[in-house]
Amino acid sequence: MSNKTFIIAEAGVNHNGDFELAKQLIDVAVVAGVDAVKFQTWKTELLVTEDAEMAEYQKENTQVEESQFQMLKRLELSYSDFSALKAYCDSKNILFLSTPDEEQSATFLNDLQNIFKIGSGELTNTPFLRHVASFGKPIILSTGMGYLSEVEHALFTLENAGVALENITVLHATTDYPTAPEDVNLNAMNTMKDAFPGISVGYSDHTLGIEVPVAAVAMGAKVIEKHFTLDKSMLGPDHKASLEPQELKAMVDSIRNIELALGSGWKIPTATEMKNRDIVRKSLVAACEINSGEIITADMISIKRPGNGISPTRWDEIINSVAKKSYSLGDLI
Repeated sequence: MSNKTFIIAEAGVNHNGDFELAKQLIDVAVVAGVDAVKFQTWKTELLVTEDAEMAEYQKENTQVEESQFQMLKRLELSYSDFSALKAYCDSKNILFLSTPDEEQSATFLNDLQNIFKIGSGELTNTPFLRHVASFGKPIILSTGMGYLSEVEHALFTLENAGVALENITVLHATTDYPTAPEDVNLNAMNTMKDAFPGISVGYSDHTLGIEVPVAAVAMGAKVIEKHFTLDKSMLGPDHKASLEPQELKAMVDSIRNIELALGSGWKIPTATEMKNRDIVRKSLVAACEINSGEIITADMISIKRPGNGISPTRWDEIINSVAKKSYSLGDLI
């Protein structure tokens, strides 16, 4: 990945199990200018037990009394749907990604994508990590709900399974929808960067608005992932913590501006500054008439604009020196 931030628009399950709605989400992502649009792929029977409960945020956001199994089955798209969505992304010149939630779906997705995003729920799933690593493709690993030691174990597992650390990007995340600002802890992103030399870091955001992902880019995030939806008022587990189309576009534009603002890091004047230096900077100026051969004292010199004469940085060099020529009041020294 280049120095440009890799922005993933997370459609996730915000298609509500509707293939046509999924295509509309791809269209929104294209207009926003993101690098990739991402879904989630699973077979419910392989993912969850039939009596598993929904998370509290899922109950609140769906407003439906059902098991997690029932919810996921309702939101599930078929493998043929995902193949068609991949083809639709190709026709729109946007990168298709989908996060697999179990090994069978990971194997299916291996033919559709050249990057694998692993969700926070699989951070401690050692066999699954090995399975995805066996494809030999770059990996983006979310770390929500994780301890640093668990991230370390996941990286150890992926590396031992054949994925070089430079091909792994670790995303800091807080698995709560929406995430309160006080629970974000963006500094943990750079804690992981310092703890695991060789990896890139990024941020998967579940807060409301666009401030936090933009801040993450300013702090060095190389990947940003953000949920989006057609309408926050739609019923579903993730709509409430997602951006609407115009917000997604605003986030992308803000991130691209921050990338420009970060610059090279070299502390030098810009080309546009150079034309202002002589106007804004100051020079040593005669505060009175000075005759050739006189000793120049501090009370003979003032400091004024413009800056195309001797710089005040040379003050100590000029004071108590001998004037090599005569100066009138106001002359540049």
